[in-house]
Amino acid sequence: MTTIAILGPEHSQSWQAAAQFAPAAAIRAYPHVRDLLAAFDAHLADYAILPVYNTREGEKKQSFRLFDQIRTGFWIDNILLQGNLSLGVFDEGITIGDLQLLIGQREVFIQCEEFIEERMPGITEMSVQDVARAVADIRASGDTANRAVIDNADTLNALGLRVIERELAPHNRTRYAVLGHALAEATGYDATTLITEPLDDRVGLLVDILGEFSRRGISIIDMRAENDIKTQKLRIYLEAEGHIRNAALASAIEHIESRVIQQRGVIRVLGSFPRVDMRTKHIRSFGFIGTGDMSRWFARRLESEGYEVQLTGRSTALRPEEMIPRVDVVVVCVPISVTSETVRRYGPLLAPGKALILLAGESEQTIASALAATNEAVEVMLVHNLWGPQAATMKDKNAIVVRTSRSGMFCSEFEAFLYKHGADICHDSPSKHDLLMGIGQKLPTVISVALAMTLNENRITSEDIASHCTLTSLYPILAMSRVHSQNPRTYAEIMSTAGDSRKIVLDFARNLDTVMRMADAAAIAELATLIDGNAEHLSEPFLKARMEQAKAVDEVLGRMI
Repeated sequence: MTTIAILGPEHSQSWQAAAQFAPAAAIRAYPHVRDLLAAFDAHLADYAILPVYNTREGEKKQSFRLFDQIRTGFWIDNILLQGNLSLGVFDEGITIGDLQLLIGQREVFIQCEEFIEERMPGITEMSVQDVARAVADIRASGDTANRAVIDNADTLNALGLRVIERELAPHNRTRYAVLGHALAEATGYDATTLITEPLDDRVGLLVDILGEFSRRGISIIDMRAENDIKTQKLRIYLEAEGHIRNAALASAIEHIESRVIQQRGVIRVLGSFPRVDMRTKHIRSFGFIGTGDMSRWFARRLESEGYEVQLTGRSTALRPEEMIPRVDVVVVCVPISVTSETVRRYGPLLAPGKALILLAGESEQTIASALAATNEAVEVMLVHNLWGPQAATMKDKNAIVVRTSRSGMFCSEFEAFLYKHGADICHDSPSKHDLLMGIGQKLPTVISVALAMTLNENRITSEDIASHCTLTSLYPILAMSRVHSQNPRTYAEIMSTAGDSRKIVLDFARNLDTVMRMADAAAIAELATLIDGNAEHLSEPFLKARMEQAKAVDEVLGRMI
């Protein structure tokens, strides 16, 4: 029979956590962590369960001291237990106002601190290790009047006490670590915990360690650092997303040891386990209409966050009509030219309480179509990600979010997903988004295509370009090369967008004609005045910052040319 070692007596929260993990297991209770871990190390128990975090009191035990005592086995799973701390009394007719002595475990008093201060200020608290024994002793003494016990409701009922107040500490959840003798297998939605030995002092050590995770797109779930009691050297505890057998995570840890800390064996992996969500998630599943590279890019990252994801498109056996009723959020990710048509076709199928997220580069018409096609109880939001499927991560990349009057809880959770993965989020109105995308995408694409046409018409070869470009004139050449090295359909869609982005291109064409007329007329003074006026509008801080960027790019390009 499976055996589990726990802290605390029968009916305690640790006991309930063990019963939740393995209902048929034999549970063995130990009074102290040392005794529990000794039994686990000696294989007197198949598993050990320890409380490690509570939403109201934080760490259940100082992490470094706790994990120093765990020298064998692995952290393989977690149990998240919702606390229902209640107030129980011995005698009938007793009210809160009658109470003079409160009995409970020390951590329970911490979790219920707000309730005690508000409802029972000044009451005497008696902290005990074994609540059941304390209750038996009070009954044996006969002095039960004006006495009360705080514990979970099941324990109070089992002890024969009368519950007079429930839910003393709302949102009270405790996380329990499950220790096993073998490393847990990967599930695809995992986390790994590790702890360092005391580290020698080094400038920027913590930043450099975190950088190895961030550049690989690995999110840190939890981190603590403190000085070791004996040596006063820094120790770090980390919980990172991913299984230790994941190549990216293993690479990060290897680089930290060999290149950052520069000492082998200073990182101890405590274990990997299915990721536990202490934060509430409202979305269970996403469904994509569109199976292109960008849909698959987002789908992989949403799956890594524990969401169920379904992809549908023209070539999939699963049709959008079948998928839509099965998911919480429908994501439309199709070419710009057919986005509104797709929304009008499938929007009416979304039930109230669901959400429609539009991954699209044109905002005003697309959102108008979505609001008209869906039930008024369907959430609607547009996201324009300014990166392609070749990107390794979305960290430090721009994401334009256009919320509507119907953007609610689901939309906010998707936005939080973008933020978590490092996207730089900017909120726009539909018209502002389209106008600025004329600057950010449409106009540069039109210029790149027109420039390539001009080179072709004038029979200018790549060798000619390489031998006659300055660093400044190389910038548009690089943009032109990027446009003509990727999917032409993508850029054709960008150039064909409607709305205010078209105004930017038309205004540019008109201004280009004006500048050319002035140049042909050799109006040098007027041109110089025009440039000064432009500089004043752009502002000195903007120009200074962009010049710094340009110099940095020039330095790189100068080494390549």
